[in-house]
Parts: sequence; structure tokens; C-alpha cells
Amino acid sequence: MERFVQKAEILMESLPFITKFRGKTFVIKYGGNAMAKNDLRVAFAQDILMLKYLGINPVIVHGGGPQIGEYLKKMGLESKFVGGLRVTPKETMDVVEMVLGGLVNKSIVMLINKYAGGHIRAVGLTGKDGGLIKARKLDAEEYFKEMGSFRPTELLDLGHVGEVEYVDTQILKHLEEDNYIPIIAPIGFDTEGNAYNINADFVASSVAGALKAEKIIFLTDIEGLKDKNGQVISSLKISNILSMIEEGTITGGMIPKVKATIEALQQGVKKAHILDGRIPHCVLLEIFTSEGVGTEITA
Repeated sequence: MERFVQKAEILMESLPFITKFRGKTFVIKYGGNAMAKNDLRVAFAQDILMLKYLGINPVIVHGGGPQIGEYLKKMGLESKFVGGLRVTPKETMDVVEMVLGGLVNKSIVMLINKYAGGHIRAVGLTGKDGGLIKARKLDAEEYFKEMGSFRPTELLDLGHVGEVEYVDTQILKHLEEDNYIPIIAPIGFDTEGNAYNINADFVASSVAGALKAEKIIFLTDIEGLKDKNGQVISSLKISNILSMIEEGTITGGMIPKVKATIEALQQGVKKAHILDGRIPHCVLLEIFTSEGVGTEITA
């Protein structure tokens, strides 16, 4: 009997959050171990469906760097990085588009649809679909200057590495009305039809900002943002983040992620969450419990 009472208490704890977030949009950046391990993939799909069934509108933006690297290797093409960005000549971009927009995207769509029922379904998109993501070639010099963590002595031409210029939310709103869950590959296109490989964190940020989402959630392979003593910080403001970057507490690959977080908040997103995607059902635990499981960031 005690076990059943505990289950009822958990449900009651989630009730205020369900009421608060019903009808709201959450943009979720999906990547890392959460995307690589089968049990975590299943837990993620179940979390997303639970959000949708509860009346929340999840929009997923996914990465796929390891999968791209694997296919480039099979095809005898080199994976080369500058300051964490994949150098993407035309032949590499063809593989990126195939892997992200095809193999990875459709595997996520199929997994969610496997567990879906009734009138809810997932649908895969790239920036080309419905003119969703208009992109331009990344200004590498400006990018490295803003990141502050790496500056090559001789900037290379990064090829088809892009940045978001504009997000047209029309197709996303139509999908929401028809109870579809959008799964977005981070590939943008310019007006001439050129494809660009874009950092998925910044795509998620731009999509969240354009939708004026209630939350943006990043699934990572860390417990959350940590202080100088290595302790996870449960709640932060933008001003705290900027100070932590300046003092060197936040470094390396986390800098682009927190920069994307800041951009989303500055575009009107209410809250951002950096979660440990290695924890099964981390999305539900963060949203529907008082304690949460990661770092929450507000403006």
C-alpha cells in the first residue's frame, strides 16, 4: 500500500507544473549520450510523448557529430575541426546532409512514433522544409572572437559551416495545430539553395527565440553547470554566466552552449535548463519535480 501512496504523491507533486505549462512550447536540444545509448533513447522518446500528451508542445533539435564522423570515415573522407567546428567542404556537406537530415533524423522520428499512439506523431524536418531555417555562411573570425576560447593564427575557410539568419515558424505552428512533434536537423539553406551545417545548440536557441518558447532544454553529458569547487549550481542568471566565463569557470565546449542559452533568453525565452542526459527521464524530472536534476538559467 505504501508503494501506491508514494506513486500518488509523485503524481500530485507534478500537478501544479502540468497546469502551469499546458499549452506552452518547450524546445529541446537532443544529443550526447542521451542519443547514443538505447535505454536513454527510449526514455527520451517516452519523455517527449508524455509532454505532448500533457498538452505541452515539444520541439526537438538534434545533433549527430559522431554519426557524421563515422560515415565520413567509411567514405574515406577526413574529419577536420577548427576550434570545435567541423570544416565542411562541399563533399563533406553532402554527407552531413545525408546523415543529419536522413539517417539520424528519421531514426528519432521512428523511435518516437514507435511509442506514440492515437493522433500524435513525430515528423522530421531540415531547414529546407517550409523555409524553416534561412542560413548564411558563418563569419569564422567573428565567431572565434565571440567564443573567446580559441583563435587560430590563420583562419581557415570552414566551407559550408553556417549560422542562422532567420527562422520561419509557420510550418512549426501548423504542425503544432495538427498534433505533430517536429524533429529538426540543424541544416540551414540560403536563398540560392546552398546547404549549411549549423551548430545544433544555436539552431535550438534560434528556434526557441522565434517561437517565444517557455523553455529551452539542453541535454548534455555533464550534471549541470558547476562552481569553482565542482559543485552543481541549481539556478543561475545571465550575469552569473558571463562572470563564470570571464573567470574561467566555464570553458571549452560549454562556452558555445551557454552562449546559445543566453541568446535564447535574450530573445524572450523564459527559462533555460542544462540537464544531464545520462539520467533516464531527466526531462520529466527537471520539469515536474521541485528539486530538478540540472541547472536552471533565467535572464
